[in-house]
Amino acid sequence: MQKGKIAWIAFLGNPLLDSRVLNLTASLKEAGYSVRVTSFDLFNKDFIEVRGDVSIFKLERKKPSILFYFNFARKLVKELKRSNADIYFAEDIYTLPFTAYYARKKGGKLFYNSRELYAFLGGHTKKRYLSFLLKSIEKIFIKKCDVVLTTGEMDTEFIKGTYSLSNVITVRNIPAYSAPGNIAGVRNELNIPHDAVLLLYQGVLLNGRGIPKIFRSLVKIPDAHLLILGDGEQRENFKLLARQLGIETRVHFYGMINHNELINYTAAADIALALIENISVSYYYALPNKLFEYIMAGVPVISCDLPQMKKIIEDYNTGVAINAESEDDIYNAMLKMINGREKLKSYRQNCLEAAKELNWQKEFEKLKKHLP
Repeated sequence: MQKGKIAWIAFLGNPLLDSRVLNLTASLKEAGYSVRVTSFDLFNKDFIEVRGDVSIFKLERKKPSILFYFNFARKLVKELKRSNADIYFAEDIYTLPFTAYYARKKGGKLFYNSRELYAFLGGHTKKRYLSFLLKSIEKIFIKKCDVVLTTGEMDTEFIKGTYSLSNVITVRNIPAYSAPGNIAGVRNELNIPHDAVLLLYQGVLLNGRGIPKIFRSLVKIPDAHLLILGDGEQRENFKLLARQLGIETRVHFYGMINHNELINYTAAADIALALIENISVSYYYALPNKLFEYIMAGVPVISCDLPQMKKIIEDYNTGVAINAESEDDIYNAMLKMINGREKLKSYRQNCLEAAKELNWQKEFEKLKKHLP
């Protein structure tokens, strides 16, 4: 690998809040590349646009959706026109068509990060036209890629089979190796008693993540609190549900946390929750970053028993995997963990040991072999 090469990353999201883009950027720089990022912020109302090697454009949610996508495409194309990179990364299906065109035009190698099975997402199950459109777009442009990346072995086999590809590799969405530093003082800040059990949900606030079932279980465990680190389109609906259930003083919507500080907030929890419901093909194959973030922070996990997640939990003995469709199973798992303090200590130690193997530095070695 020669020094001084350029890598260009296109992403429909804020890279400062996305661990995969942050880790990829850092590793590419370490490998000798100059890195440019074109990206978009969708959720932060007060966000100020940034220009430079990492460009972040503000996008407003508009209806009809075609106006939103047109505005996104216009800005992305303007940036890609001035690109002159050796490798291009399309970090999602939305950036793939434009990045594929300019990678070919500029003579760069194209990587597509299929971080989701986009045509099969849970949010698209009732939008067949959208699923069909996404699959049609992916079918055309995925074959123009030099390398396709997925976040799990089952995803890799699915993509290979669906599109008859061989150039697909698994690079799991795992945080860079680190240990918690100064654990965030969220208990004091939020007036959570130090003898109360602090549960954690980390990630985007969407349907299909088990949050209403978690809330209803929390009703029956009056001494427990729930910390929510993240944001998303269902935030206000979940806030309303917490009020309706009478647990609004024990459910803490903390919002998004800077990636560099996240592990210190995660580590403040006693038990972490990763309860993705099996409502779509994409969710069935889930292996989310939050699972590895929990483990990296040394926090025992109550996970759903979807195959890829269950395998991690059981292989490293970092918690329990349960049926996320069953509210009784969620409640019983929470109660058993809360009452099993010695077992919690064992899980916590197993998490810290597993982190030495489950980290981005080891994952990047798989990708590094394919860089020009």
